[in-house]
Amino acid sequence: MDALLTLAADPAVWAALGALTAMEVVLGIDNLIFISILTNKLPEHQRSKGRRIGIGLALIMRLFLLGTVAFIVKLTQPIISIFGQGFSWRDLILIAGGLFLVWKATKEIHHKVDPDPESALVPGATQAAALGFGAAIFQILLLDLVFSVDSIITAVGMTEHVPVMVVAVIVAVLTMLLAADPLARFIDRNPTIVMLALGFLLMIGATLIAEGFGVHVPKGYIYAAMAFSALIEALNMLSRRKATAPPRR
Repeated sequence: MDALLTLAADPAVWAALGALTAMEVVLGIDNLIFISILTNKLPEHQRSKGRRIGIGLALIMRLFLLGTVAFIVKLTQPIISIFGQGFSWRDLILIAGGLFLVWKATKEIHHKVDPDPESALVPGATQAAALGFGAAIFQILLLDLVFSVDSIITAVGMTEHVPVMVVAVIVAVLTMLLAADPLARFIDRNPTIVMLALGFLLMIGATLIAEGFGVHVPKGYIYAAMAFSALIEALNMLSRRKATAPPRR
């Protein structure tokens, strides 16, 4: 208890908490986009539940990893070498997660471009929906693992105080929880946003693969590109809305 009070009285700790919380919230955007797109494919009555379970799993996984900080730090140590390039467990996790994101985003883009109208006519739709919910949670869990490892390693690099990491992670996940439903509804109402978000997932997946191979891509460039694309799409939406609005008399 005295140690926590000492930390609370240190301005440097509060500065680290603010910076780490902001970083965790930004890193959570990737996770949240994936969860929103995936749960929007579920039946409407299961979507909110799927998002809550997915984000809850993200919180549990991050807190569990924080309890094994000493082990997490070892994940950055090379375990194999291929053609002179060393790979750690973190690298392998990032590469696997990046490949999964690229595959998933490509599959979803193909479905949007060339949908299968006969899928709704297949018998046993209720059973398929139930299996779909389990599959969605499983895929969310896989990506939660990738994003959680990256998130915790980033946290370890920014501060050595575990309580600060715990508070930052909890605040970031609660922010994700509050933003999940509005973001998912916005994506669902705007089909072009879905394609943009899938493009974001492709870019994020490619970035994870690059990071796994030791090519550092500054996160600022990635989020700046995402923000610029979102701004352009917002202007397109505004233009379309004005074009379809009835003329003023």
